[in-house]
Amino acid sequence: MIKFFDKLEDKIRRRLSKYPIIYALIGSIGIILLWRGVWGIADFLNMSALVSTVLGVMILLAIGLFVSFFVGEQIIISGIKEEKRIDEKTAEEIKEEAISLRQIRNDIDVIKKRMEEICEK
Repeated sequence: MIKFFDKLEDKIRRRLSKYPIIYALIGSIGIILLWRGVWGIADFLNMSALVSTVLGVMILLAIGLFVSFFVGEQIIISGIKEEKRIDEKTAEEIKEEAISLRQIRNDIDVIKKRMEEICEK
């Protein structure tokens, strides 16, 4: 059953990725409905705003999503590396990065092939 939903998700994601605005709209509706449901449960349990906030922050910190959700990993990594934001980069810098990434992928493919050859022996 899990495998079925995993494949279904892949298929839907593949189709929706061709239509980013529709994808964003459907995703935002899902997120809002989820928040509405959680809000309703918190109201049903008579949780105060303070308790809800503290509990939410504790859950997000415990599972490692607090910073990544509200700030994002890419922003943190680019800050550590002192990189420019994408909107500050020139077209030439973006092309150079794409070329570097392609070269890295090619190097990884070569290493993989060599490792497979070694393992076959």
